[in-house]
Amino acid sequence: MTQTQPLALIADDEPHLADYLQARLAELWPELRIAAVARNGLEAVAALKEHEPDVAFLDIKMPGLSGLEVARQADGCHCVFVTAYDQYAVEAFERDAIDYLLKPYSDERLARAVEKLRDRLASQRPADNRNLLETLRSALGGLPIGMLPQRLSWIRAGQGNDVKLIAVDDVCYFHAADKYTTVVTREGEYLIRTSLKELLEQLDPDQFWQVHRATLVNVRDIAEANRDFAGRVTLCLRSRPEKIAVSRAYAHLFKQM
Repeated sequence: MTQTQPLALIADDEPHLADYLQARLAELWPELRIAAVARNGLEAVAALKEHEPDVAFLDIKMPGLSGLEVARQADGCHCVFVTAYDQYAVEAFERDAIDYLLKPYSDERLARAVEKLRDRLASQRPADNRNLLETLRSALGGLPIGMLPQRLSWIRAGQGNDVKLIAVDDVCYFHAADKYTTVVTREGEYLIRTSLKELLEQLDPDQFWQVHRATLVNVRDIAEANRDFAGRVTLCLRSRPEKIAVSRAYAHLFKQM
């Protein structure tokens, strides 16, 4: 590690997003050298030990180990969390060495993180991840380090060679089929590999209701619920022409509609 050419680690299980971050850092911080790009938490820990980087940009949710768990092992390394989760406890980071970038972040927001990191490295202030992680734990109401905020604000969906970032509020419904889940918005449909079970754990239960074993609907997009003579319920949406079938197991949700 040198003061003139600091080393960095990028850890993100989405290759397109890791490549994007690397490209933006090349523009905003040209003297920074990327020592390694890790695709999961275990690779990130191995890269920390091998390269001893000055800075680590860590996705919070990764296979193997979360970014929070990786940060616990990043002694002497200034960590920046990069995540698609909403701004839950973001203020806990704004005044400290650990920063927090919410996807999709702007160049201006990334530039502020770079400026903060440059100042820390120039002043040779040691990274104190342990105390700052405890600050986060307190901000999350005492949850153990490693547990994640459970409210998604963005969905990352592949679209050709690009990654489409979809605001959760823009989703009309999710429909699962085979190994994929279709994300349906007013503008179109996109595929993700996240299961409905995983989505249910991360979405606001007051906004997204399961109405079928394969379907989650954004309640805000429901225009009306219709019941036929046999008691079957179908939903009409505000933003889509198709109707959504409600299974009998979930029909009770619409008794008052």
